[in-house]
Amino acid sequence: MNETHVVPNIGEDPGTTGPAVDGKAGWVARIAPGLSKHPERREGFAGTSGIEVDRLYTPAEVEGLDYERDLGYPGEYPFTRGIQPTMYRGRFWTMRQYAGFGTADDTNRRFHHLLNAGQTGLSTAFDLPTQMGYDSDHPMAAGEVGRVGVAIDTVADMRKLLHDIPLDRVSTSMTINATASILLAFYIAIADEQGIPRSKISGTIQNDILKEYIARGTYVFPVEPSLRLITDIFAFCNTEVPRWNTISISGYHIREAGSTAAQEIAFTFANALEYVRRAIAAGLDVNRFAPRLSFFFASHNDLFEEVAKFRAARRLWARLMRERFGASDDAARLRFHTQTGGVTLQAQQPLNNVVRVTVQALAATLGGTQSLHTNGYDEALSLPTAQAATLALRTQQVLAHESGIGDTVDPLAGSYYVESLTSAVEEKAREYLDKIEEMGGAAEGIAYMQEEIHRAAYEHQIAVERGDRVIIGVNRFSERDEPFDLGQPDFSALERSQRAQLTAIKAERNDVEVSSRLAAIRSAARGGENLMPAIIDAVKATVSLGEISDALRAEWGTYRPV
Repeated sequence: MNETHVVPNIGEDPGTTGPAVDGKAGWVARIAPGLSKHPERREGFAGTSGIEVDRLYTPAEVEGLDYERDLGYPGEYPFTRGIQPTMYRGRFWTMRQYAGFGTADDTNRRFHHLLNAGQTGLSTAFDLPTQMGYDSDHPMAAGEVGRVGVAIDTVADMRKLLHDIPLDRVSTSMTINATASILLAFYIAIADEQGIPRSKISGTIQNDILKEYIARGTYVFPVEPSLRLITDIFAFCNTEVPRWNTISISGYHIREAGSTAAQEIAFTFANALEYVRRAIAAGLDVNRFAPRLSFFFASHNDLFEEVAKFRAARRLWARLMRERFGASDDAARLRFHTQTGGVTLQAQQPLNNVVRVTVQALAATLGGTQSLHTNGYDEALSLPTAQAATLALRTQQVLAHESGIGDTVDPLAGSYYVESLTSAVEEKAREYLDKIEEMGGAAEGIAYMQEEIHRAAYEHQIAVERGDRVIIGVNRFSERDEPFDLGQPDFSALERSQRAQLTAIKAERNDVEVSSRLAAIRSAARGGENLMPAIIDAVKATVSLGEISDALRAEWGTYRPV
């Protein structure tokens, strides 16, 4: 039976016999009788950052917004609307699919598969031993070789990884932090071998160690020497590898650990400000090194909150750099890569993840990302299969070429809701930043940020368990799926093979030269000279990642959480 709903005329106020109330208040009064009969789904609505979402947004919510001051034009300060004047009308974002598993040969094959499918940049995942500074033959590496990324022990592995990759035409991103200097040295050594000038290679190392202490855990050395190593990389690349992005300051892993959207940009920027201050203290010019800073954010399922987060992040970073360091516009321009949310993927009904990834990719591109990785639908179960990786790339290609979202710049600008939410996210992030700055900055605020992330993750989990936050296939519509064939490699055999290759390499090299190169690294670590030249000389002599890490451990020790 169909119900008939009577909607009052616009000029009437059903709650009174007097004249109608104007504006939003009048509208609220007019709809009140209907709401009492047909209430809303929930008493209140809010995004992950705790920002209440109103029923309706009108010009009243953006009365304080000044277009020139707060939005401006694309390519111009404060970059709210994008960092390039034409954004995707000029060229689409870089489609940089994350790949790395097993051996260097396996990963090289996946690289070529993705490049042939239309990927426009490489992104490399490394296994845990490589991230933690252990060779594949170290006891601590047992059971972990090649499991969550590619195993890279020596320059010989990097040579295989980059086989037939034109390093002067393809940019490469490497998700590596504590051992970033060593992986960069491997990469530079291969470019030197191929006769490619260092000035011609381009790419990114994540190199964001503060985030490891706060949210992820693949740290090696204590805080101060780790920060010194980062500034050494800044200084070296500033003169030797000018097209290299020396750091990708990561909110992604902060979000993966459970933070809200506002915490993600606040804690990321707290870390970034620490790096900028350290670089300036080391004598670097902010207007020389800051344009090579890049950032890395997550994109989750709340479409509008994510778009607002990206827009707020650009504006907030520009303002911070100008206010605190007097940075030029170029040095205040926020460039960022985005990855869809790994933590949002579900093992239950994994094909639903295709839809989640599409929504997240849409948020990232509407928010103006410079490059994007879309997750495979099977990543909650395993490393992505070739089929899932290809579909993830096709998702980006359909958005780029079929949806029309790149035909105009910042298409959601001017939405009362989006502009109001952008300002609210920026304000919330500022509040967190102010607290961290009062503590003395990110290096002193590690415990505080950890606590806030843990609290947010706990609150999210409680909301899921109560059913307040719906996850399709998990706590709603949870019919069982047929099992998936994951086709995973034999990791035990892979580990044995990798160890055997490493043993052979170590047996063939010049041990006297290895000892000399390691002594030079220890000497540089004790003194104040830049470590990068010594590390590059070492990797060219086939000194391994674990041996270089051990030399630095011997001088600096290791980080122990409080």
